[in-house]
Amino acid sequence: MKLAAAAYPLDWFEDWAAYEAKISAWVAEAAAAGADILVFPEYGAMELSSLGGPNVAADLEGALREVSRHRPAMEALHARLAARHGVHILAASGPVFSGERPVNRASLFGPSGLIGHQDKAIMTRFEREDWDVVPGNGLTVFETELGRVGVLICYDSEFPLLGRALAEAGCEILLVPSATETLAGFTRVRVGAMARALENQCPAVQSPVIGVADWCAGMEENTGRAAIYGPPDRGWPPTGILAEGDMAVPGWTYAEVTLDAVREVRDDGGVLNFRHWAEQEDRLSVSICRAEAPQTA
Repeated sequence: MKLAAAAYPLDWFEDWAAYEAKISAWVAEAAAAGADILVFPEYGAMELSSLGGPNVAADLEGALREVSRHRPAMEALHARLAARHGVHILAASGPVFSGERPVNRASLFGPSGLIGHQDKAIMTRFEREDWDVVPGNGLTVFETELGRVGVLICYDSEFPLLGRALAEAGCEILLVPSATETLAGFTRVRVGAMARALENQCPAVQSPVIGVADWCAGMEENTGRAAIYGPPDRGWPPTGILAEGDMAVPGWTYAEVTLDAVREVRDDGGVLNFRHWAEQEDRLSVSICRAEAPQTA
């Protein structure tokens, strides 16, 4: 299959038709290139706050609620595009007010429609302290005709046990939508995604928001590059990087993978991180060894 990761800039829209045209063009481009799974970034949906006008988009709470208001139409659009092009799409995540406070939700679509949702599990400081976005309830492995897919939204990719839980539940492909203001933030998610690919011996697809959107509260600056990682092992690139785009350049990055390659490296790789994971449990006892104080004469 061919995986596609978007390096995605936020745009201002005067109306819904402009947003629909943008998403339709992005999906059509990737589909024309032969992509099977298209990954859009974390908080890429925040550009929908522009539909409320400049005052709404510049107000954090107003922006969150405006984006959530457009969620049904956004999901319907992605369902139509997935069906039209015969592809799977992880739509850009965004706030959804299913309760008093929003979750950060990414939705996966296939040719037959909505497959399901993944809500972010662990909130960053800005989500906790500024946005008041709350975590979702658990993780999901999505059974698709292309394989078993799991989603680790940005910060979630930095926690090994989340990726491991997905892998133990059968996940073969990890999708990592991200949104990071700084190079340091992007690097943390990049390192996390690469580590999860190594530990679980499977591909990880990172799609970031990029560029400046000074009109959008909380999304003013965005740093990253799209990339697709794998285990640095037999049958995979020795760097663990299957493909990566240029920093801060919008567009798609593609890589081809097979589930046979995932199974082969898990069964007979140069190392067997996936199989040997449980051996850590027998080696977690820690002792403290202190140097003796020097003897005085």
